[in-house]
Amino acid sequence: MAKQDKTDFVTEITPRSQDFSRWYLDVVRRAQLADYSPVKGCMVIRPYGYAMWELLQQALDRRIKATGHLNAYFPLFIPNSLLTKEAEHVEGFSPQVAYVTHAGGEELEEKLVVRPTSEAIIGTMYANWVQSWRDLPILINQWANVVRWEKKTYPFLRTTEFLWQEGHTAHETEAEAEAETRMILDMYAETCESVLAMPVVKGRKTDSEKFAGALRTYSIEALMGDGRALQAGTSHNLGQNFAKAFDITFQARDKSVQHVWGTSWGVTTRLIGGLIMTHGDDSGLVLPPAIAPYQIVIVPIGRENWRETVLPRAKELQQELMAADLRVTIDERDERPGWKFAEWELRGVPLRLEIGPKDIEKSAVMIARRDTREKQSIPMAGLATALRDLLNTVQRTMLERARQFREDHTTRVTDYAAFKDAMEGRPGFIIAPWCGNADCEAQIKTDTQATIRNMPLDGAAPAEPCIRCHAPAMAEAWFAKSY
Repeated sequence: MAKQDKTDFVTEITPRSQDFSRWYLDVVRRAQLADYSPVKGCMVIRPYGYAMWELLQQALDRRIKATGHLNAYFPLFIPNSLLTKEAEHVEGFSPQVAYVTHAGGEELEEKLVVRPTSEAIIGTMYANWVQSWRDLPILINQWANVVRWEKKTYPFLRTTEFLWQEGHTAHETEAEAEAETRMILDMYAETCESVLAMPVVKGRKTDSEKFAGALRTYSIEALMGDGRALQAGTSHNLGQNFAKAFDITFQARDKSVQHVWGTSWGVTTRLIGGLIMTHGDDSGLVLPPAIAPYQIVIVPIGRENWRETVLPRAKELQQELMAADLRVTIDERDERPGWKFAEWELRGVPLRLEIGPKDIEKSAVMIARRDTREKQSIPMAGLATALRDLLNTVQRTMLERARQFREDHTTRVTDYAAFKDAMEGRPGFIIAPWCGNADCEAQIKTDTQATIRNMPLDGAAPAEPCIRCHAPAMAEAWFAKSY
């Protein structure tokens, strides 16, 4: 990549309305979230982007542990014979699997799979660990990287290697496994909404869209700023499929030998991509305070001697705010204030604190919100409390705005002609009755490029017939074009 002149750093962003895809790539690169790696399809996550992932990881890890799950780690390499034990699972992943055939200068007796997901290796270990119903449930999560050899990649959204967490649990009964699957789905939804300010739709995937080898798959779906949907997380009830493939059995309370009931679930670094596309604007990132590496940037303003007159007070304020557990940085660079303003807008910092000689005289600072661009003067006395309250307001406002956008871009239809008309362009979510037939689902996708993102949990069958074939409908499905 050719080096860029720094004066171009904050100005060369393609407008969203002109080319949303180009806008997204511009923001990822110019906000220094990630860069392309020499390995095709892989990305280098830069410190600013990784800090966002760390904050999300910490928030989710607390929630996972609070539900009784424990973190562990399983190998990156999986013997091919283990993956082939579960035929449906292998068939689903085979186009994306990477293999190691040589190591240490020799050809391996058995090729190794580079982890695309860990059901096979974890199932093998659970078979060794489970003997009795007293050993259940097993509630394990791991933070790891996985490799899926994607043909078309996009930073954060779809890369050959990505970071994620994957939970794998084993239970005594089907009811326990189903409860686990639903609980995790709720946890994912709450995390997306409270941390990322990204509203999601919870529901069940169709059989054609479910995870390979699963009994049932549930997902959370978010709506991006261009009207496309993004699958933001999945939770799978695996039934006993993997338990039977890997012989995970236990002696039940009645002394019979039974297979465990399993689940798996995960979210990935694609949530960072979803965050960008949910909130960003033509100036760059707009970050919710909960996920912002810096919640506040202090920009000292003054004449030539600002380092002597303004900077010391700015640093005192930084220490006061950091002592209140706020994430704060100071921009001390010798650049014009306007240039600094534009750069920190690009990087999405929720609040900009401007301080100059007159502000010091008045014992007040000027605060600019990134989400609304509103500015207000706030007294230095009690500043930490005032800014924390304002950050909470920003977080809440961003979620409300994203919800309103989704509501404005969600349409209900019962007529197929109206459905196809509504699907022109990237309209958002379209809710319509569907019969449950896979052939009908496939034809809708062929006609409109839209897929069923999910179906509401425990929803009653609609009175209207299927949108396309007019057979009795089994669910109101949420359709959209997606990433």
